[in-house]
Amino acid sequence: MTLRRLVVATVLALALPIGAAGAQSQLRIALQDDPDSLDPALNWSFVGRHVLQSLCDKLVDIDQQGNIVPMLAASWRWAEGGKRLTLTLRDDARYHDGEPLDAASVKANIERMLTMKTSRRRAEIDVVESVEAPDPRTVDIRLARASVPLLAAFTDRAGMMVSPKAAEAAGERFGQKPICAGPYRFVERVAQDRIVLDRDPAHWRAARYAVDRLVFRGIPDSTVRLTNLRAGTLDLIERLGPTDYRTVQDDKALAITEVSGLGYYNITFNMANGAKANPSFAGKRELRDAFALAIDRDAINRVAFDGRFETGNQPFPPTSPYYNRSLPVPTRDLAAARARVAAAGVANPTLELLVPTDPQRQQVAEMMQAMLAEAGITLKIVQTELMSLLARAREGNFEAHLVGWSGRVDPDLNITPLLACKAAGNDGHYCNPALEAILGDARASGDAAQRKAAYDRAIALLLEDKPVVYLYHAKWIFAHRARVTGFAPAPDGIIRLDGVKLAP
Repeated sequence: MTLRRLVVATVLALALPIGAAGAQSQLRIALQDDPDSLDPALNWSFVGRHVLQSLCDKLVDIDQQGNIVPMLAASWRWAEGGKRLTLTLRDDARYHDGEPLDAASVKANIERMLTMKTSRRRAEIDVVESVEAPDPRTVDIRLARASVPLLAAFTDRAGMMVSPKAAEAAGERFGQKPICAGPYRFVERVAQDRIVLDRDPAHWRAARYAVDRLVFRGIPDSTVRLTNLRAGTLDLIERLGPTDYRTVQDDKALAITEVSGLGYYNITFNMANGAKANPSFAGKRELRDAFALAIDRDAINRVAFDGRFETGNQPFPPTSPYYNRSLPVPTRDLAAARARVAAAGVANPTLELLVPTDPQRQQVAEMMQAMLAEAGITLKIVQTELMSLLARAREGNFEAHLVGWSGRVDPDLNITPLLACKAAGNDGHYCNPALEAILGDARASGDAAQRKAAYDRAIALLLEDKPVVYLYHAKWIFAHRARVTGFAPAPDGIIRLDGVKLAP
């Protein structure tokens, strides 16, 4: 099927009705991929967070400036040198099944994320030693050691509350029909097609949500997403291709909303996760050095992203106060790359790279392939649907992959979930006790200067070891119909729909 026929077919498919919605207002949203589990304890995909944001309220959230703000927790306080966090809950929130959202249910949620065998949240909150509910509105959390990032972890899936009654009844199947406490209720999911949520009129902030129904669809191709938006079969799309920016600007029926992101895109090497780990690249730092030296980040940004993204070599963008300015983004050094390949002593070094199927990352991979070839490294690109890629990464069935991390407001959460020795997201199984010690010091300190010094040391160590190679920092660029008003994204790039309206 040609691209033109594929686009037309997709437009026709999206134009089909989704059951009887009556006179409901409906917001049709295209995501870059089809989400994985809708259980906050299990979810790992960025696109899943878009859906979960409307489905599952969190203990705390962030605002458009990246500040932590109240949500289900109306207030909080630290005590005992950062080893005790006490939350005071709202008194007007409940779960979609009518169960009360009280301190006992929050305790059950946190304990579920800590004890559930397949939980992906455990590493994010494993500092929690105990949780008590002395009264219906008070949650008393005691930590094994001081950890400033814990509150920031609660702005994401670790802070998303689900109905304990429903979760216990459904077990591992809970994500198939999640029951949370957000402004929208789960209606249905058709695999590889759509996820439908309906507005909950009993929600504590129901007045802030004007749209009755949300329909999410995973569409990996940015061209197809934009074509459907222009055709009127979609209302909002995430991750507009930067090279399509001017096209949308020139269309009066459309609008652009963008925000600088907190995250990054990088190459992760399989260092020790099973037999698939490439012995040359896992065992020879010289080859990882060569890989980084052969890459022209500026060229990638100019060609693939029309110069709208930001090049990077660290888990923080150069605009972040935690960026290590003594180690700036390097320029390409092909001669040095070739010298490092020679020093490795490996004949014809070859690396297999898993890359999601979206066109932007495919283009990035192809550009790197050509650059690395000039240094004497063969890069074999394997296109892989994102959920399959993430599953392969967890199993260790990869040599390297190109994936992004959406970023968090606390700097620890841009490193620890992916590179701590036993973190669920540490696909490559990199483990360095020196890094663990540095990150532990940073988490325990509430002093910004002390934390900055610790992260400077962590970055220096990571750039020496190179278990990952950081490439660029994306802007979150959303395109939408002009009749969609009030949409204001936060720097985590997650779609928040409070205040959004649809003009006639």
